[in-house]
Amino acid sequence: MSLLRHRAIPLILMMLLIGPLAWADEVQVRPDQPERYVVQKGDTLWDIATKFLQTPWHWPRIWKINEQIKNPHLIYPGDVIVMRWVDGKPELALLRADSGQPTVPGVPAEPAPLPSDGRTVKLSPRIHVSELEAAIPTIPPDAIAPFLSRPMIVGKRELDDAGYVTVGLDDRIALADNSEFYARGLKRNAEQEYYYIVRQGKALRHPDTNELLAYEAQYLGEAQLLEPGDPAKLIVTKVAQEILPTDRLMVAPKIAGLPHYYPHAPKNKVRGYIINTPNAISEIGSFTVVTLSLGEREGIEEGHVLRIMRNAGTHRDPVRRRDYKLPDEQSGLLMVFRTFEKVSYGLIMNSIRPVNLNDAVVTP
Repeated sequence: MSLLRHRAIPLILMMLLIGPLAWADEVQVRPDQPERYVVQKGDTLWDIATKFLQTPWHWPRIWKINEQIKNPHLIYPGDVIVMRWVDGKPELALLRADSGQPTVPGVPAEPAPLPSDGRTVKLSPRIHVSELEAAIPTIPPDAIAPFLSRPMIVGKRELDDAGYVTVGLDDRIALADNSEFYARGLKRNAEQEYYYIVRQGKALRHPDTNELLAYEAQYLGEAQLLEPGDPAKLIVTKVAQEILPTDRLMVAPKIAGLPHYYPHAPKNKVRGYIINTPNAISEIGSFTVVTLSLGEREGIEEGHVLRIMRNAGTHRDPVRRRDYKLPDEQSGLLMVFRTFEKVSYGLIMNSIRPVNLNDAVVTP
């Protein structure tokens, strides 16, 4: 099954994504929301959500399932998202691009198109035949795909237990593309053919307690097993950086495409920090991947939406002549897309000011 097929994520779950910052528990509609919006090629689901709601994760509360449409949970270019008000409450629904007549009561129909000779054409409902690959994706897959399969975060024990490079054939030290080499420490009973080659990187620590949470894994390349044993023989199939003895071999998982995320707020109040930017980006803004000091032990799940709070620092009181802490300010929203024991990865979906390391993330 192709990666694109996995991008066809259910609309009812995924239209929760990011819009202008609003934190109230009630559904908030944008004052400038359109009555209808025609889905365009290149749209993403969070782009569409921002056009209607200020509290986009409340989408399921007002989404009306249209039973006349086959598979209403996927949307395609040409489909129409419409808004109406029922008993003073907003409702959102979907009109299929090829269904002919509108099927949502209370929403005026668009005029039927005329052929070039001026004849009126009656449109009959028919099944939507677009492949799943044509469905609108939730987020740009390129933004997070490298962070889903590679072992970007590792614990000290994982590194110590992993196999390691010893030497290349003909006593070669530095390995390049297609270099054959020997390794030790690979589990003999594991039916594993492909490996990522990594090196211990930056130590990730909690800003408040200085606890060592994990290590950033520096991705060096990939290798394929040629002959099992101790030592085992492998060949380098991809190189990102020079590979040296003692570099570690981590099992490469099978890539199954993008997960089906369900954006939602944590049930409990949580507070953590942005502690790293994996790609060493100096300016952190929308669609940047960041590492958080929150993980599975704090109950963090894939799909959790967190509010980013700017660390405003301290200021010298002009009267008392003492420093005092300024209150945190709202900066944006992020969505957690991969979790580890003590840390997690989040994608910043919306920011209204620059985001910095050590900014807090909290339950919205």
